[in-house]
Amino acid sequence: MELIDYIDGLFIDLPSIQDYGITARLNTAFKGHASIWYTEMKEIHGRRNWPWWKSLIIQKYSNGTWICQKTMPFENDKYSVEKDSYKWCLRHSKRGKAIDPQVNTQMRNHKLFTQMPGETRAWSEMQIQSEFYSR
Repeated sequence: MELIDYIDGLFIDLPSIQDYGITARLNTAFKGHASIWYTEMKEIHGRRNWPWWKSLIIQKYSNGTWICQKTMPFENDKYSVEKDSYKWCLRHSKRGKAIDPQVNTQMRNHKLFTQMPGETRAWSEMQIQSEFYSR
């Protein structure tokens, strides 16, 4: 869903940008299976505008199977001190946003905490609370 947010942002930030300027370059945004899917859709449906592609992407990648595929790695990838904290948090935050884009940052952080062992979780929560209250 980052792609959709990014492209929607382009239309807001650059009002003079042409729809075709974005949709003609969508193939560079997709990798692997998504690239094959995009190529097939473009061959079948031809040149379409961004709202059409946006709805198709949401339909394809917001279904139960896709969400389940993202949820399982989120739930199975527990944090440990051997892992790079920054990369782990960033990866999990992106997975969380993909699984449920309507969830706010506070709830997403709470879900991240559930993937941490007890002491690390308690320390992380204390750090966030102390930063919040120091403002």
